Amino acid sequence: MNPETRLLHRKVPVAGAHPNVTPLFQCSSFFSDSEWFYTRKSNPNVDELEAAVRDVEGSAHAVAVATGMAALSAVLRLLRPGERLAANGLIYGCSYRLFADFCAQYGIGFDVLDFTDPAAVRAGIRPGTRLAIFETPTNPLLRTVPIEAVAREVHAAAPEALVVVDNTWATPLFQKPLELGADLCVVSATKFFSGHSDVMGGLVTTNRPDLAEEIRRIRFYGGSILDPHSAWLLRRSLQTFPLRMRRHAETFGEMAAHLRAHPRVRRVYVPDVDGRQLSAYGGILFVELDPALEPAVEAFMDSLRLFERGTSMASVVSSVAQPWSGSHLSMTEEEKRRAGIGKTLVRLCFGLEDPADLKADLTQALDRAGAALPAEVKA
Repeated sequence: MNPETRLLHRKVPVAGAHPNVTPLFQCSSFFSDSEWFYTRKSNPNVDELEAAVRDVEGSAHAVAVATGMAALSAVLRLLRPGERLAANGLIYGCSYRLFADFCAQYGIGFDVLDFTDPAAVRAGIRPGTRLAIFETPTNPLLRTVPIEAVAREVHAAAPEALVVVDNTWATPLFQKPLELGADLCVVSATKFFSGHSDVMGGLVTTNRPDLAEEIRRIRFYGGSILDPHSAWLLRRSLQTFPLRMRRHAETFGEMAAHLRAHPRVRRVYVPDVDGRQLSAYGGILFVELDPALEPAVEAFMDSLRLFERGTSMASVVSSVAQPWSGSHLSMTEEEKRRAGIGKTLVRLCFGLEDPADLKADLTQALDRAGAALPAEVKA
């Protein structure tokens, strides 16, 4: 059966009732004869969400937690003092800060490598490396990390190391890291899984029962399980997930072409859709504006009428943000510049609006930002 069909029909049985939608189990505990006993350990809504994620991911196990950062935190707790963590230099700013602070606090070595180059990864993996973590496409700049090659090099250099892929932006609909050699996969369900900017959540998936059991133990004793209502909302959103992602992908292609043609756009960053690792992509791109527009970046973003400002993204509504002052604010200026993040780098997330309307909005905002520049820098 097609996983998308199974995704629509996945339900938790409710004894004595036959609802067409699983109800919300808004309770903290259950009677002793129930297969569930305490929501901090498991809950029917969480179980159904995890089953749906296994369907779309094709994984043996899925563990739902409160947020995407909670998913990363659970994975980090697999580390022990004296071991090492290797991470890609291009990564979400809050992830980088979490890694650096966690390692400093618990006596864990922290190596920042270029995971886009498998040979550099193998040379940089040091004795004691336990986790190798990266996003692909990267945040920012949407560069590709070749999962299969990197997993091979990491496992060759450190056989006990675990390869962890943050698959939030590609999503399991378009990229399946576990099939390419990753040991663990994490997703911020707050983004495309939700798609409506109204719920937070995170998932850890794996094909290894020992890792799934350990992550569940960490979740239980750490109290980071997703609450029933959020699980119910995310389960609802997953029913339209494939439809939304395909629309995002269609819009993405049109918008990338449109932005490349504008004279005030210096570069458009898009991922490598190779048809093997990444079958498609949609929703988020980065643009490097004309350097002359640096003093007018705020004016450009404020002039947009259909793009919301703030941290919202991967939703049915488009949004705009500046990584320098937003997603990577927690990094120092030196760390940001080393990662290639400048003040004219802008992140655009495309929702489900008519692409023609989005094109018109971007054009008028770019034109207005250019017109607002002093005469000596307009040319």
